[in-house]
Amino acid sequence: MIRIGILSDTHGYIDPRLYDFFASCDTLFHAGDIGNSATVETLTAFKPLVAVYGNTDGPDIRAAYPEVQRVTCENTDILMTHIGGYPGRYEHKIDRMLKARPPQLFIAGHSHILKVMFDKSLSLLHINPGAMGNSGIHRVKTAVRLVIEGNNMKNLEVLELQRAGH
Repeated sequence: MIRIGILSDTHGYIDPRLYDFFASCDTLFHAGDIGNSATVETLTAFKPLVAVYGNTDGPDIRAAYPEVQRVTCENTDILMTHIGGYPGRYEHKIDRMLKARPPQLFIAGHSHILKVMFDKSLSLLHINPGAMGNSGIHRVKTAVRLVIEGNNMKNLEVLELQRAGH
């Protein structure tokens, strides 16, 4: 059994309240727009980090992390990218990857909108954790955690935090 925390679009800011929510997690998944190397250092000092770069990330983040990351947790195949789209409307390159070899869990960020959807056509769970940073269109900062046991995903929980000034 492994507990994973999922976040995206921090844009260089880690809300201190995130540490309590992710305290029980074994590893963190960051779906891009990390912001800067200091954010990476903060997260990796807290928990092991699996990450991809996002469209606003600079050369330092792009050198450290790929655009698309595929890993296995327990027996669960996970594919993560920043700009991925949604079931029925995936980004073209990702759509081809998903159809060629569907993972059980697909994680994407970018929209700043929390969505958890099951894609029946590919039999995969799609999670966009929304945004945890202080910049962007979102009014509520969100993150997700869940338990993976073998190839079962369960106990999904969402953190919602009001953004300052909203």
